[in-house]
Amino acid sequence: MKHYLLSVVQPVGGQPPEPAALAELMRNVEAFHDELREAGAWVFAGGLHGPETATVLRPEDGDVLITDGPYAEGKEYLGGLCLIKAPDLDAALEWGRKAALVTTLPIEVRPFVDQR
Repeated sequence: MKHYLLSVVQPVGGQPPEPAALAELMRNVEAFHDELREAGAWVFAGGLHGPETATVLRPEDGDVLITDGPYAEGKEYLGGLCLIKAPDLDAALEWGRKAALVTTLPIEVRPFVDQR
């Protein structure tokens, strides 16, 4: 089994759903996670705070410069992630499809480098 990263792509400035809709969405996400666990594909998943909470550490002249805020400006940011195990890219894409339907957000599926 190979490992894949399912990245939840969050739009900058997007409005969160109303509380009732958010509660239903989170129930659906948890059901998706349960399905991953039952299939033996679950590794880890979690949501992230917005990029304004980021701290960037950058090597500079033999030291490390620490700055607040996101590294790059963009229209989208990483809102959450899910690490899964899948036999191949097609299976990982199917999990990504399910994640997109559950979260109602774009999902980027990427394999890890040099897996055997």
